[in-house]
Amino acid sequence: MDTNFQPVISSPTRGHYRQHPLEFKRALVALSLQPGASVARIAREHGVNANQVFSWRRLYNQGHLGEHALMRDDGLLPVVLTPTTPVPRNAADDADGSIVLEVGEVRVRIEGRANASTLAQVLERLLR
Repeated sequence: MDTNFQPVISSPTRGHYRQHPLEFKRALVALSLQPGASVARIAREHGVNANQVFSWRRLYNQGHLGEHALMRDDGLLPVVLTPTTPVPRNAADDADGSIVLEVGEVRVRIEGRANASTLAQVLERLLR
């Protein structure tokens, strides 16, 4: 029978977790939300794990990293739905309607029936 008389050496205990300032977290989230940004590269350059950056992004989207400002420019337009009073519909009403697009200080109002190709061209020009 073999008996091992080697002493059991426990691994050193882990130090305290690093506490990053809120501004640091927001800055990394802002960098990671830039078009074409690599979360892994950003995390490596700043000495944190990429999973931590993804966690901060999730917290940011939930509004837990302070004031939720739009740092993201993914080409999507904000949409606001406002309630309207129901109006009796008839065939003439189907041609009426309006679409209002606001991007920064630019406001575009399309009235009547919007043609899909015209709307696509307007959106393409606005999002440049």
